[in-house]
Amino acid sequence: MDIGFGEALLIVGGLLMVAAALSGAMKGTVLSISVLSVALGIGLALADVVEIRVSDPGVLELVELALILTLFSDGLVVERELLALHWGPVVRALVLAMPITLAVLALGAAGLFPALTWAEAFLLAAVLTPTDPVVTSTVVTAQRVPSIVRHTLNLESGLNDGLALPFVLFFLVLATPGGEAGSEAAELVGEAAFGAVIGVALGFAAGRFHHQVPGAITPRYEGIYALGIGLVAFGLADVTFGNGLIAAFVCGITLGVSEHEISGRFHAFSENVSAIFQVLTFFVFGAIIVATGYGGSIWALIAFVPFALVIARPLAVLAALAGTRLPRPQRLFIAWFGPKGVASMLFALLVLERAVEHRSLVFDVAAFTILASIIAHGLTDTVGARWIESRMRAREESDEHDDVPGRLLG
Repeated sequence: MDIGFGEALLIVGGLLMVAAALSGAMKGTVLSISVLSVALGIGLALADVVEIRVSDPGVLELVELALILTLFSDGLVVERELLALHWGPVVRALVLAMPITLAVLALGAAGLFPALTWAEAFLLAAVLTPTDPVVTSTVVTAQRVPSIVRHTLNLESGLNDGLALPFVLFFLVLATPGGEAGSEAAELVGEAAFGAVIGVALGFAAGRFHHQVPGAITPRYEGIYALGIGLVAFGLADVTFGNGLIAAFVCGITLGVSEHEISGRFHAFSENVSAIFQVLTFFVFGAIIVATGYGGSIWALIAFVPFALVIARPLAVLAALAGTRLPRPQRLFIAWFGPKGVASMLFALLVLERAVEHRSLVFDVAAFTILASIIAHGLTDTVGARWIESRMRAREESDEHDDVPGRLLG
């Protein structure tokens, strides 16, 4: 059903109002705003209240804007955690677990969906490799979760969005018939490098200029100032030669490094702005799933989704963290919480824009995997936080108990 401007505002306003009104009631429960938003999108689409077409330019632009905000704020978060002592698990998650996850997912996709070429199988894997802390916000903010776990998940998800993007674009080139992989890959590297240069230059200049503004920027507008810089970085790269998403991500890191005060004040502001776009994005995504449907093998999809969530990511993380001093409950916790969210949504939509032969199958499989991830990780974030809290408390009590004889003998 086509709706007008008034009806659209009615739906958007009602969605934001319900999400905000229930945020307190759902805090500390197994529910989450992301699950609610997706469910409302699916429900209203099935009831024919809304009809969202993937081909609508506004759909991709909405998700892309949400990703820009996510990448830019992730860059600022990276800066805030640069001085953290526990870098070992983060490096292992990015350097080892991420490529292992990509390879395992590609093998699973090629085996379960024979119609896909190897390039398309790796493209699907690249779409589903990055993780998203939005779905498990309870985990990355809960104080009862060990700081090293929160740090690892937060920094990994903040970095792997930007790191996964070149892989997605590269496999898009390989999966597009008639494309010259060599020249397009070189162009891709050039765009990424130029985007990074723009991000560094803008972030550094804006940070230094912050204290040189006549009359100074009032505290209530510093968040807006930072947000404007992120959008300018994307826009400048996009209208020239660079990759806008990489420019926004690198700009966030550079801005935080050059001006620490902005990153702290931007955090609260970015949470509010991002929350609006996240709610809308999850809602739209739920409606898109209904609109696209699924024309592939149901059994292959049923097998692939748990394979992606329960085998590929946990296997890769546990292999990457093998030999570390992290207790087993912490390794299992990090291995499970690898949700797919806004970045994977945008990457999946990017596939539909290209002339990939089996782009619909790649999108559909990715969409249902993301949906399952939102539900599974959204419903287990609070439960997981409680679980690891109890396991670590039991471990501490056991260590204290075992230490008593030693203290008495000493």
